[in-house]
Amino acid sequence: MRIVVTGASGFLGRLLVRELLRTRSFAAAPVTRLVLVDRVAWPDGPSAVDPLVQTVDADLVDHLGEVFAEPVDVVFHLAAAVSAECEADFDLGMRVNVDATRALLQAAREQSASGGPVARVLFTSSLAVYGPLPAGGLPPMVSETTLPAPQSSYGTQKLMCEHLVADMTRRGFVDGRVARLMTVAVRPGRPNAAASGFVSAIIREPLAGRPTVCPVAPELKVALASPRSTIEAVLRIAEAERGSGPGRVQGAMPVNVPALTVSVADMLATLRRVAGAKTADLVTLAPDPAVEALVGSWPAVFDNRRAADLRLLPEASFDTVVREYLAEHPGTVADHLQ
Repeated sequence: MRIVVTGASGFLGRLLVRELLRTRSFAAAPVTRLVLVDRVAWPDGPSAVDPLVQTVDADLVDHLGEVFAEPVDVVFHLAAAVSAECEADFDLGMRVNVDATRALLQAAREQSASGGPVARVLFTSSLAVYGPLPAGGLPPMVSETTLPAPQSSYGTQKLMCEHLVADMTRRGFVDGRVARLMTVAVRPGRPNAAASGFVSAIIREPLAGRPTVCPVAPELKVALASPRSTIEAVLRIAEAERGSGPGRVQGAMPVNVPALTVSVADMLATLRRVAGAKTADLVTLAPDPAVEALVGSWPAVFDNRRAADLRLLPEASFDTVVREYLAEHPGTVADHLQ
């Protein structure tokens, strides 16, 4: 089975690749080739030591011929420009999020039209496809049947791609699946350009002994999922058999990754409880209206039943999320917390 991962050098891409290399299988079938595609090379990545891996360190659209030079069975399409980037540069978002996705799906379509396999394509969408509805805002609880109403270019672009995946699946060109990701926290490493980046920063930076700014009011609630549960959901949705009923995916109907709802105040209280007052006091509240408006337009409370049908559950608490980060990234934590 030949599997392609786009955005493979990104944070989630690396986690997904490591899991695929650990199991070396997909849906009970052995992986024979793992093609990692990203414009940014992965320093010290697995390609140097694992013969299973092939890398394409270049723009996806310009190298689709190389990616599809041999039959592709599965694509995990994670590559994307993130929320704040798309608000700052509309053309960038359209090129990276929409044009590249369409080109990838078209290449998969041409493969099946020429007698090759119908590629299974897992597209990572976002909770940003939702937003307040004209009739009266968001419902108290959001599900996959809630009408999407994105309030950002990023959310709009993700929704456009969802519809394209669904239509090409309906026509039999690809076997498409859509995973709507929650805000992923806690992310290690440097801050990214996502509007929701503060959700990780207000935990990650203080734990490393560095001050940081929280750009939203403490009462703001967010829907989040840990890196571990996000990758588990992406794989489970991709591997699920098609059909109706528990454990299956129906059509290209999206699945919301199970969400833990927590307020920023609760997050900071957890930080204080887990790491102490000195660490928690490194967070300064300085609301930014632009960030508040964008993140505040996203829903925070989700009906997780469709994910539960796939045996996917949210974290038990935010304490669990923080302790998972501490256990998995001890080298990024201040000495007195290790």
